[in-house]
Amino acid sequence: MSAHKLVGISGSFNRPSKTYSLVQTVANLASGRYGFSSRIYDLHDVGSSLGAAQRREDLDDQAKGVIDEIVSADALVIGSPTFKGSYPGLFKHLIDLIDPHELRAKPIIITGTGGGDRHALMVEHQLRPLFGFFMAHTLPTAVYASDRDFTDYRVSSEPLASRIHEVVGELSAFFPHPVTVLAAAE
Repeated sequence: MSAHKLVGISGSFNRPSKTYSLVQTVANLASGRYGFSSRIYDLHDVGSSLGAAQRREDLDDQAKGVIDEIVSADALVIGSPTFKGSYPGLFKHLIDLIDPHELRAKPIIITGTGGGDRHALMVEHQLRPLFGFFMAHTLPTAVYASDRDFTDYRVSSEPLASRIHEVVGELSAFFPHPVTVLAAAE
């Protein structure tokens, strides 16, 4: 069992989902490299109580469990689909139910998906400032993927795969002993 936990959250309801696939791809690579245990959630996993909740206490146990997983993680992979230049409202509502101190100093890989290049800056202009408010450590490389980067909901673009490898490497600032380095040393 890993000493560190990585949680991915996809701000999408769609299944299958390119956003979920992107978050899962990043999380799998990071888990393999650093030995994290990992779990990925989407808005379906949060459940229907999210829309009616005004406070965290209003959530059902399922939704509270997802938030508990997010705040107890050692690292996060956040992914959002792009709707009209920003993240979906229910995704933002989920984040709004987290107390700012609960994400402070947590390393976060930010990712986003959209239909085309027009939405590429969403990760920088929407997600980075959002998690900056929480004083989390968003990693320098943000990952945006458009429809052309996927085949059958799987990452299929070499430039995207390269960017994913780049950002996963940036986690070494927080977890300096990747599993592959430890295994090679034995």
